[in-house]
Amino acid sequence: MKQRVGFALIRESLYRKLIKPSSAPPRHYCTSSANVPPTPPLPKVPHSSKKGRLLTGATIGLLIAGGAYASTVDEATFCGWLFSATKLVNPFFAFLDPEVAHRLAVSAAARGWVPREKRTDLPILGLDVWGRRFSNPVGLAAGFDKNAEAVEGLLGLGFGFVEVGSVTPIPQEGNPKPRIFRLPNEGALINRCGFNSEGIVAVAKRLGAQHGKRKLETSSTSSPAGDEVKHGGKAGPGILGVNLGKNKTSEDAAADYVQGVHTLSQYADYLVINISSPNTPGLRQLQGRKQLKDLVKKVQAARDEMQWGEEGPPPLLVKIAPDLSKQDLEDIAAVALALRVDGLIISNTTIQRPDSVSQNPVAQETGGLSGKPLFNMSTNILKEMYLLTKGRIPLIGCGGISSGEDAYKKIRAGATLVQLYTAFGYGGPALIPNIKAELAHCLEKDGYKSIHEAVGADCR
Repeated sequence: MKQRVGFALIRESLYRKLIKPSSAPPRHYCTSSANVPPTPPLPKVPHSSKKGRLLTGATIGLLIAGGAYASTVDEATFCGWLFSATKLVNPFFAFLDPEVAHRLAVSAAARGWVPREKRTDLPILGLDVWGRRFSNPVGLAAGFDKNAEAVEGLLGLGFGFVEVGSVTPIPQEGNPKPRIFRLPNEGALINRCGFNSEGIVAVAKRLGAQHGKRKLETSSTSSPAGDEVKHGGKAGPGILGVNLGKNKTSEDAAADYVQGVHTLSQYADYLVINISSPNTPGLRQLQGRKQLKDLVKKVQAARDEMQWGEEGPPPLLVKIAPDLSKQDLEDIAAVALALRVDGLIISNTTIQRPDSVSQNPVAQETGGLSGKPLFNMSTNILKEMYLLTKGRIPLIGCGGISSGEDAYKKIRAGATLVQLYTAFGYGGPALIPNIKAELAHCLEKDGYKSIHEAVGADCR
């Protein structure tokens, strides 16, 4: 009933705007021409104006049709229609410079110009990790919303969690443009952004404002008292991760990460130490056994020395590269187990160029490769790390996921959660419900009743 009333109001508003009488003095028509100047001929309407009128009419027609459609269907059906409709917009972004398209996408999500998922996730997709309830295991990787501009809009798309950043202590521009390159036929991207960031102060202000707003809006849906598992994040439904980076010119990496912890951890449901971007000189050296051990100890101490309530400090994860030797992986696993790191993200982009992209001229650009060509490499590293850590540490599988089947393969290889990035850039919002539905189908087809049952199935 409310939808019909809303449609009626829209129709009335359009009617008033389109049919509203002119404010010009009325013309008086008579048979006598005395004292009446001849009426000047009407100006010729330019062809472009006619096109504009046709476009305006078509747009209004779509709005009216959409309003009529919304008034006759249930909310879930209309929600599905909105997500499917975004497929019509995606081709437009392909004509834009990749970074311009990225900025437009972030701005659209920040302003709420994206569909909002109203359908409840299937129970089979829900899982508990780090004492929090994820409605589904499909998240958005760091790099998309670097400065935490669109957290609410992105969570509203139906992601189980969103990771912002990487955030550096001091604002920095990153590497010179152009620095993002498409390989559409391969479903891939190459980027050499270099931690372009507005800095932790700007991000903290933004997260603080969003945190308070989300908490007020969701205070009535908080977890029941005594519930050991927190449903959603600190500020409401949806889990928020904060990915920390170091400044390019910094000589003390640990100090940069500690500063990020002190400033941003109060808003994070989990924290990530990013030591695997290939676009910051010397960063990947922090993955060495001694360097990683020293770094993690300092960051953990910084987090633990802060005052925390009943929920305790946010989990601390480390994001690693796919370009690692067997010895590197063994060293990282040993440190992670010894220091009780809360999780690992596997993996970042690769500096390698697999055969599937090697013949593409764009592949000669320096930077990290992401997307479909990364899938096998990152999945193999994921499986190896699951075996090395004996399944004791939650792993987030990231790299080349573009379907529910891909997500399922990551889970069977040892991932508890998964993340998208490049495929989301190509596929847009419509990809998210498709991946979740296909993932649920894969689980049910193989007889699993939950995500946890399938984690590491290919490693047993």
